[in-house]
Amino acid sequence: MITLSNTQKQQLLTSPVRRLLDVVRENGEARIVGGAVRDILLGRTLGDIDFATTLVPDQLITMLSRHRIRTVPTGLAHGTITAVIEHVGYEITTLRRDIATDGRHATVVFTDDWQADAARRDFTFNALYVDGDGVVYDYFDGVKDAKEGHVRFIGNPDDRIQEDVLRILRFFRFYAWFGQGAADRAALSACQKLSHLIPSLSAERVAREMLKLLASPDPLPAWGLMQDAGILPFIAPEASQREGLKTLLSHEKEQGQTTAALTRLASLLSDENAASALAARLKFSTNDHQRLRLLTVIPGLIDDRRAFGDTDAPASFRRLIYAYGVEAMREAIFLNGHKISERLALLAAWENPVLPIRGEDLMKRGIPAGPRLGEILRDIEKSWIADDFKPTREDCLRRLEAYLHSQ
Repeated sequence: MITLSNTQKQQLLTSPVRRLLDVVRENGEARIVGGAVRDILLGRTLGDIDFATTLVPDQLITMLSRHRIRTVPTGLAHGTITAVIEHVGYEITTLRRDIATDGRHATVVFTDDWQADAARRDFTFNALYVDGDGVVYDYFDGVKDAKEGHVRFIGNPDDRIQEDVLRILRFFRFYAWFGQGAADRAALSACQKLSHLIPSLSAERVAREMLKLLASPDPLPAWGLMQDAGILPFIAPEASQREGLKTLLSHEKEQGQTTAALTRLASLLSDENAASALAARLKFSTNDHQRLRLLTVIPGLIDDRRAFGDTDAPASFRRLIYAYGVEAMREAIFLNGHKISERLALLAAWENPVLPIRGEDLMKRGIPAGPRLGEILRDIEKSWIADDFKPTREDCLRRLEAYLHSQ
């Protein structure tokens, strides 16, 4: 058994955290559990802090309310409530034991056995607990595995996966974030053997895990492992262009910057059709679907002067920024891969121009609101863009008058 250092205690056992632990201690016990414990031991940035407790939800709600701590019943069927302190939510879950699973959901009963609760979790380094004194409870050598970068299932990997098939994707995701050296053989073998169960998962759950993997500092080894193991066809068969991701990551390293997970996904796709097929199958939001599709299109437009009918590279580039926005262009620059520093500098200097005239200027000249007004305004905007956004308000109004006289 180990104890956190004083520095680690200060980082993890903040005032709200201690308050929750102290309140529960009046009638039971609570410990911090899971990722926060793992991350504090590894010196990583802390995310959400979750708790496990011997108290059942009704007891928790009563106790916390008595201490004027607001609670939200976020998952009562699974023994989870959320305590809100200083506008931050902390999930607190009663110790549980599985009595039935179907690969997606588990039927649980409450228990007061900490090791039984740990045994139902997925990986050894996710089954770590810390109490209010900073003592770490480790039932399956999770501390050692965390420090060695060993992503290892608790118990039999086949059993863990058949309890929840999503654990296949979680294995590769955690390997991307924490893995060092060769992947655990037993885990990889079980993932391969049971990969045919992945289609039973909801598309949304698959998409979330995939994007979390791609958001890791270096997702290439895990993605390659998943592809070589034959897992990728069950998740994202369109995203097989590994060299594209490798190239993108090298550009990120050169610039000392990272791109979004969706951009990294785009680097793995061959074209716009692949992007649309993947986004539709994984039920991406309309916004993410459109972003992914554009990320396979815009990089090619950056060097395609034919899209604008001229050869003025800076002017063409400015038109693209105006059309697609700064954020999309930043990601497209990395995907394009040419003159990255120069183009990022142009992007940093960009001040979004605003068309100097508006619809009310047309209405003052007798054009009623409606389709024709919009059509005229768009025509004037096109000429303003073609002149590199330089025409002034007076220039645009003269063009409007000329347009009206020509009708």
